[in-house]
Amino acid sequence: MLEFYKKALLGLACLLVLSVLVGYLCVQRTFLHLSLLPAQQSELPWATETGGDAYWGGLSSVKINDANYSLDVDMKVSNKVDHPFASVSLRFSDAQGKPRLVDLSSFQTISFSAKCAPANVLSFSLSAVDEKVTDPNDPLSYRSPSAFFSCDENWSQVELDLTRLETAQWWLERFHLKLSMKEYQLNQVARLIFGSSPQSPAEVNARIQLNEISLHGRDWYYLYLFGVFMLLAWGGCGAWFFRQHTRALIAELRHRQQKDRPLVAYQQLSVEPQRDKDTDAILRFMATEYANAELNLEGMVSRIGVSRTKINDILKAELGYTFTGYLNKLRLTEAARLLAEMEEANIAEIAYSVGYNNVSYFNKLFKEEYGCTPKIFKSLCNK
Repeated sequence: MLEFYKKALLGLACLLVLSVLVGYLCVQRTFLHLSLLPAQQSELPWATETGGDAYWGGLSSVKINDANYSLDVDMKVSNKVDHPFASVSLRFSDAQGKPRLVDLSSFQTISFSAKCAPANVLSFSLSAVDEKVTDPNDPLSYRSPSAFFSCDENWSQVELDLTRLETAQWWLERFHLKLSMKEYQLNQVARLIFGSSPQSPAEVNARIQLNEISLHGRDWYYLYLFGVFMLLAWGGCGAWFFRQHTRALIAELRHRQQKDRPLVAYQQLSVEPQRDKDTDAILRFMATEYANAELNLEGMVSRIGVSRTKINDILKAELGYTFTGYLNKLRLTEAARLLAEMEEANIAEIAYSVGYNNVSYFNKLFKEEYGCTPKIFKSLCNK
């Protein structure tokens, strides 16, 4: 059994290491974090685009100072039109720099650090495909839900919920949609847009700096997958352990049974010629009388005429047991043989047949000797 427990412990350690590794990978994939800066290292390639109110005759302008390690722009909003606007976009692109749509449905928030001089209220929006409206040739047909954030001359951390942006009323009215139709999808996003708001200072050269732009999300699929893995792996390990433990226990019990049988000569006991008369008498007497429930050391002394001290000394020298220890060994070994070979016999019958009148005491001694109860031993041997 020791070898089995060593193998089981090694297997358990390997499975534990594997579970930790798989768990780490699944958690990494469950809690998503994607940095858009520095631009050259982003997993989602993008390029900058500036926008404004020139389409309506406005004069608002944007100048990009840095778009690699940070998004650093100078912005000036002009009041030449009713609704002035200026923006800088992160337009997603492929390896060749061509515009493409990306799936951001696994992300729930966007975070960044912002600094503005002077203080400003800016907008964040995204351009997403609306299956019912969007025309790839018309930028205004992309749904652009948005949110607002404040910034000043001190760096501040901003986090916006991508799933709770508001679609502008003018856009819904432009495409004759109900004002209640504010749902949008993030599975086809063309760009992220940082721009001015109606509360941005006008006719002022404003500097806007954005750092550490990152997307965050959760994909529970991998945690579910990890749960299935744990259930199958540890459930399979438990089933394997139970089966292998049963087999190892059966093998161990049979080995011990075979090993102990030489101690019990039954009626075919043969004594080596070199053994003396007293040794011969002791071993033969115990081999034939062990099943007598009344057998004790005093009765043996009176029957064979050997002192109790000498009986214990001979048994200790020959077999390594005292009288009581060897008597129990004989009885329990015979009980194990009967349990293995006599399927119809019950535990009490076998206990009585080997010299035990108290079944509970027999069960206790048997479990100490073989590591399991007689009932379990019997069921294992009959498998």
